[in-house]
Amino acid sequence: MKITILSKTAIVVVATLLFACGAENKEEKAVVEKETPEVKETPVEPAPIVAEMNEEPEKEEVVASSATKILTGEDKIGNSDCLSCHLKERQVVGPAFLDIAAEYENNDENVSMLANKVIQGGAGVWGEAAMPPHPSLSEEDAKDMVRYILGLS
Repeated sequence: MKITILSKTAIVVVATLLFACGAENKEEKAVVEKETPEVKETPVEPAPIVAEMNEEPEKEEVVASSATKILTGEDKIGNSDCLSCHLKERQVVGPAFLDIAAEYENNDENVSMLANKVIQGGAGVWGEAAMPPHPSLSEEDAKDMVRYILGLS
């Protein structure tokens, strides 16, 4: 008997709460709707377009292909994998660039010889570590890189 009375009482309380909460929401919505003023949008007319007949059309600037930035030997070294084995002032895997510059005189014969060595790879001059070949590097790029290195002395 007590369970039935408790059940009925609980149902009545829950129903009362739901009814009370639902009624407040309707009243709040009505109050909110009454308080917010209606905003009417007024159509905005676009500004008239006025074109002068005497104006010259803007010209596009054409950049000649010869105006592209020419990379220096230092830039080419920075864009390659050289710095993974060489540093300017300190030996890592291969010799430091300053050591190479001190070893070889900066002349066309040494530039060509060292550029070929960069492209073909080599070993034995600076120790046991071998320099891997760089066949995708052009001869002119390799020479620019070697000129930069030999110019450090």
